[in-house]
Amino acid sequence: MTARLGSGSLVIATHNAGKLKEISALLEPYGVKCISAGSLGLPEPEETGTTFAENALIKARASAQASGLPALADDSGLSVDALGGRPGVYTADWAEKQWFEGEPGRDWYMAMGKVEGLLQQLGPDTSRSAAFHCVLALAWPDGEHAVYEGKCAGSLTWPPRGELGFGYDPVFLPTGSEQTFAEIDPAEKHAISHRAYAFAKLVAEQFGR
Repeated sequence: MTARLGSGSLVIATHNAGKLKEISALLEPYGVKCISAGSLGLPEPEETGTTFAENALIKARASAQASGLPALADDSGLSVDALGGRPGVYTADWAEKQWFEGEPGRDWYMAMGKVEGLLQQLGPDTSRSAAFHCVLALAWPDGEHAVYEGKCAGSLTWPPRGELGFGYDPVFLPTGSEQTFAEIDPAEKHAISHRAYAFAKLVAEQFGR
């Protein structure tokens, strides 16, 4: 596929200011101006896919069609081999607090505890191998699209360690490291993360670098 993005505006299919900032920084060297779907008042589509790629494409296509601009979306999560790939596309859902527990929101320590509890139920010899996945989907208003996948393999540890990360980072040990993602310097983490690998593929194909 020939480079199609070039410089210009790109809608980032998110209402999360932190995610917009992170993606904007990655694309800034290529002259891409990133604007969020939230700032344009675009609705968030229901993520009905059963894979990371399906959900990323749902979000990218919705933003591209609603804005008339190319759009980029990501979908990411943790898969645990012994749990059949769960939580997978439901990674964030496992952290959702119920209404009866107070204010709605996400409790990542609850989510990490759920994963650990399921592994312990399987016994002490259960494999703890896991991986973070990221899928980036680009979509254009004319229906064209491209998908880029990144993966960071590792294993799970317990109890959680570190204060630098978010989500499941405190229990994830990337292969070859004795530190969790939440103990590693953020710059080092971003260089080896699942999102970094996916972005490297996007940049190579879209900008020929």
